Amino acid sequence: MEQKLREAFARRQKKSITDEKRLSSAVLLPIYYKEGQCYILFTRRTEKVKEHKGQVSFPGGARQDGESLLETALRESREEINLSPADVEVLGELDDTVTVVSNFIVTPFVGVIPWPNDLKADGWETDEMIEAPIAALLEESLWEDKDEVIEGKPVTSYFYHYGGRVIWGATARILHQFLELYARAMKS
Repeated sequence: MEQKLREAFARRQKKSITDEKRLSSAVLLPIYYKEGQCYILFTRRTEKVKEHKGQVSFPGGARQDGESLLETALRESREEINLSPADVEVLGELDDTVTVVSNFIVTPFVGVIPWPNDLKADGWETDEMIEAPIAALLEESLWEDKDEVIEGKPVTSYFYHYGGRVIWGATARILHQFLELYARAMKS
């Protein structure tokens, strides 16, 4: 799987967003093998954080001065779920996306992590970790899309229903893009 995804990332042109009015941020979309299946690890944010309270997300956050966006994603993953940067095999980068209310440009990285792992939600930013098999997320019955106008531009919003939760917003857009790439890569 890793090789097919690496090749799929190498064949595509990443779409970057530049907007000095928005804050740069990055997330890690962690994938791993467990019991013969490939999973994605999500987090659920606490009610203590300033932005995105209680939302299902990927580990990540705002870029600090002097660090690359990949370093941001890896630092935030260590802080939020105790994931060592050395344990992440980065496969590629998805397109930038924006958060409307919180005003971020989000750069998503996809990485394979070992399983089992000594991960633990930090309790300050992250309330819990949520495991979702990729095969389940690919089921069309688990998601819906809706055309909206955001900041004067037509946008397709996605909503994934899994484990009694709804994955929406930037996380759902990132997830949707990854699942499309994954499905194409596994067919090749």
